[in-house]
Amino acid sequence: MHTIQYLIVSIVDVYSFILFVYIIMSWIPMKSGFIADVDAALGRICDPYLGIFRRVIPPIGMVDVSPILAFVVLQLVARLVVAIL
Repeated sequence: MHTIQYLIVSIVDVYSFILFVYIIMSWIPMKSGFIADVDAALGRICDPYLGIFRRVIPPIGMVDVSPILAFVVLQLVARLVVAIL
C-alpha cells in the first residue's frame, strides 16, 4: 500500500510543480521561441484543470486567483485519497 500512496503523492507533487511553473510563466508578457513552445506544452497540461476553477472564480481585476483554489483542492484530494488507502 505504501507504494501506491507514494506514487499518488509523487504524481501530485510533479503536477503541482508543473502548475507552479505554468503560472509563473504566465507573468512573462512576450514569449517567443523555446519559451513559447514550453508555455504551449504546459498550457495543454494545466489549462483543462485550471479551467474548472476559472469557471467558478472569475479573475479579480488583473489577478487570477483560481490557481490558489486549484492548488488547495489538488492537495486536499491527494491527502484524502492517501488517507483512505
